[in-house]
Amino acid sequence: MTSVITAPPETCVASMPQFGAIPVGGERCRFAVWAPKVAEISLILYGRKRLTLPMRVDSGFHIAEVEAPAGTPYRLLLPDGRELPDPASRFQPDGVHGVSVVVDPCSFHWTDAGFSNPPLNEAVIYELHVGTFTQAGTFAAAIPRLDSLVDLGNTAVELMPVAQFPGAHNWGYDGVFPFAVQNSYGGPAGLAQFVNAAHERGISVFLDVVYNHLGPEGNYLGAFCPFFSDRYRTPWGEAVNFDGAESGPVRAFFIQNALYWLDQFHIDGLRLDAIHGIFDFSAHHFLAELNENVQQLAARTGRRLHVIAESDLNDSRLLRPHSEGGYALDAQWSDDLHHAVHTLLTHETFGYYRDFGSLEDLRVVLEQGWRYSGQYSEYRQRCHGNSPAGLSPEKFVVCIQNHDQVGNRAGGERLAQLVDHESLKLAAGVLLLSPFVPLLFMGEEYGETNPFQYFTSHGDPGLASAVTKGRREEFAAFGWSGDVPDPQDESTFHSSILNYSARDSEPHRHLLDLYKFLIALRKRFGLGALKPEIFVDEDRGFLTLTYAAKPALLTAIFYFGEHSTPLPLRLPPGESSLLINSSDRAWIEATPYPDARWFRGDFLFARRSFAVFETRNTGGTS
Repeated sequence: MTSVITAPPETCVASMPQFGAIPVGGERCRFAVWAPKVAEISLILYGRKRLTLPMRVDSGFHIAEVEAPAGTPYRLLLPDGRELPDPASRFQPDGVHGVSVVVDPCSFHWTDAGFSNPPLNEAVIYELHVGTFTQAGTFAAAIPRLDSLVDLGNTAVELMPVAQFPGAHNWGYDGVFPFAVQNSYGGPAGLAQFVNAAHERGISVFLDVVYNHLGPEGNYLGAFCPFFSDRYRTPWGEAVNFDGAESGPVRAFFIQNALYWLDQFHIDGLRLDAIHGIFDFSAHHFLAELNENVQQLAARTGRRLHVIAESDLNDSRLLRPHSEGGYALDAQWSDDLHHAVHTLLTHETFGYYRDFGSLEDLRVVLEQGWRYSGQYSEYRQRCHGNSPAGLSPEKFVVCIQNHDQVGNRAGGERLAQLVDHESLKLAAGVLLLSPFVPLLFMGEEYGETNPFQYFTSHGDPGLASAVTKGRREEFAAFGWSGDVPDPQDESTFHSSILNYSARDSEPHRHLLDLYKFLIALRKRFGLGALKPEIFVDEDRGFLTLTYAAKPALLTAIFYFGEHSTPLPLRLPPGESSLLINSSDRAWIEATPYPDARWFRGDFLFARRSFAVFETRNTGGTS
């Protein structure tokens, strides 16, 4: 019997109404709320006078199409008398408990038609938190600083979550209105202006989105629909219902959300927070379905769009193509490079750092993307991960600092507070000369010393107290001493704002120039498209990367030792030049040595330093 291959059925997303308030032409708007367990819902419009209008019910959705121009405030009236904001609200100008407001996404005048999002193998990402990037903590205040990121060499900005959260200060992972842009940052208009300004400067914008949980305060979804499941537990409470009864609209809600950011706000890529907290045992995994919808949007619009996961599973299925049973995501965060470098520089061994500490660990990460691909993990007390063999380097986004690795320390100390200046330069060299997609955390490029601490501004006193208590208990297992900053204390937030003026003084300016040089070097040799040969001398503390770049070979030698030591150089045949010695004050000037025989002698490495050599093949031998 001959098998017949048919087109896949229409997905749940395509068959669902658009959630929330959607302008449909003129001054009319269509409202749709999924509330299968609620008998009736009325729409309350606030204008010159309050209007209460019934909504019709269709397959669990409550729908109304009425005159409601952009800027119209509204709420939803439930049978028990509660007047609640729309779970799919596009704007909450008065916070999580206030009215929702109709937003016309077509009202903004975009001028970025000529912008093209580059491939990930050319990307250098800059992660920032809008609230602490500037003193004002808004999109508008962040725009002037985009020019400095262009000068640095960044190709992309990654925004920590901007979905509406309670209060004015939060990391963003307590968001409860996934479609609404945080009011204190500047709302939807502010985000559009920021993205447009970034594109005008040739910078892509990625957005961190949270689909594994919602925050506790202002989370009204449970009043409308079976959005959560008690079959699984996450570190943040009940899991989102991605695979149980009535999970179709839940999946559609988040996929529509992803498409909303990419389409309406011209966002170029999404970073999916902690996907190991997304539980889905259905045959068609939510992540695969989300990515398919994103790629369909990319095909329709002719844009390059990226979907990047954060995961600690070391599971290559996220990245492998559908033909290999994977979800075909573009990349994932791999924290293993951070862990390997951090332990070598700080010698910390608590928590997950227990699984790292040797140059061999770093070698394995640089070779394949993560350290554990099925081996026993002492920290987890089980075997961990699977093989990433065959995956290209641009599938891995790596860092030496990010919001988690800094902010989830008890005191929020940055690397500049933990190690000396030479160690900072060495860490930067490993990051920017690795084959992977490098991510910088705001302020890292000049050695910011203000901490990045965990802060919240919950209005519920009981919740605020619980957050403070939980934060302190969380760090007991790490053995950190001293007081844990109170997330609810305003001073915790204010101490986390960048001291941006520090970049103009030494040694910060020196480090900033080093970052600029290394990013330019990375781009010049196209390191994101190459895989290096790697050699480790564990006993002496050396790790060497050699890239077969064009038109020359590039050799980067990293020394993690504590004392100066000579090293007999073994460079490829040809005419070699020293491009940078991180311990040399004149390192920003390439120093050519036409006589390659000079390198047959020893090269003196200062403690915790690195050197990079360029070799052009002239037909001779070394």
